Amino acid sequence: MTETAIRLPRATRHENRLIGSISAAHFVSHYYFLLLPPLFLFVRDEYQVSYTELGLALTAFNVASAVLQTPAGFLIDRVGPRAILIAGLLIETIAFATAGLVNSFWVLVAMFAVAGVGNTVYHPADYAILSERVSAERIGQAFSVHTFAGFLGSAVAPVSLLTMQNLFGWRGAFLGAAALGLLVAALLLLQRDPEGDAAHAAAKAVKAAEGSSASDWRLLMAPAIIINLLFFILLAVSNAGLNNYTVVALEALYGTSPVVANAALSALLFMGALGVLAGGVLAGRTSRHALVTCIGLTVTGLASVLVGAVNLGPAALFVTMGVGGFFMGVIMPSRDMIVREMTPPGAFGRVFGFITTGFNIGGMAAPVMFGLMMDHGQPAAIYWSVAACSLMSVVAVVACSRSTARAA
Repeated sequence: MTETAIRLPRATRHENRLIGSISAAHFVSHYYFLLLPPLFLFVRDEYQVSYTELGLALTAFNVASAVLQTPAGFLIDRVGPRAILIAGLLIETIAFATAGLVNSFWVLVAMFAVAGVGNTVYHPADYAILSERVSAERIGQAFSVHTFAGFLGSAVAPVSLLTMQNLFGWRGAFLGAAALGLLVAALLLLQRDPEGDAAHAAAKAVKAAEGSSASDWRLLMAPAIIINLLFFILLAVSNAGLNNYTVVALEALYGTSPVVANAALSALLFMGALGVLAGGVLAGRTSRHALVTCIGLTVTGLASVLVGAVNLGPAALFVTMGVGGFFMGVIMPSRDMIVREMTPPGAFGRVFGFITTGFNIGGMAAPVMFGLMMDHGQPAAIYWSVAACSLMSVVAVVACSRSTARAA
């Protein structure tokens, strides 16, 4: 399970174009993650529904994604990632355009479920394309640019959506977001990729020659893959705790003002984005991806403990949150490299699809867990929980490395 993907010779210019277009799709996927939250107030007022009812749309989106992402990975391995990626973009585009045009709350909920189906394609298709097409020397940097584009999509979404809402209303914001997806789908459609089809066919041929162990669900039950799924769940819980609850937790713990708390959160997110780029360079210069990941997780966990245990004051808080965010970003390209290195040729779609389902599982569990902590007056428990998840993630990475070594 340590073989590398089949790749065909190509010019670096073609790799750059490929990385750019796939990263654009990842930008859109993260943009769509945050389509509804900045517009909550306006949609709620128009439909006269509660926040709980409005949350049904996000629940429908996440459930559809969690259930169908692994089957989407199987489909990608069978028919090729590029066509499925374009189809996913178009499904989300149509769903959000319909939600903006049709005056019905339940249609909106249904369209978010449909959009969740479209969302299933991004991780398995993106990683399959990059793994099959990008040279071994550049794959770490390709993963970092891909992840950075997702960070950028998340950062751009709230401001741009609120701007469109102010100009055209929330329905106009939905239609503007749909237009963005349509534009990227057109870019991918116009970018003909015969080499990509040949690379995918070659990977399928290798998979067929190796037998059924790489072609059915049994592959996903390998210990290293199950451990990685748990690792991704832990990462999702950690990120949700820091990203979504920092402001309210700091106010409850130390009476930190919203301005200072939001600035600390911005330091975390901004330095995280820089850490992703630095991690891409590091992933290209070392093969010790497990060590890089363990160091990054340890520093992130220590930073979380410090924030939860000590009232640091604004300056020290910004530095601590920034350092934690930077090292969390650094691990992400190495995290992806760990998965890639244990995946057999022709199985990138199903393996990445299955493992990244951990993001959806963690994303569904974290709000309940951290919400209960806040409701029971235990804001410090959020930071201790993030630290505990970091520690368990280190254990998972070590266990995965040993399991992969035994299988090799």
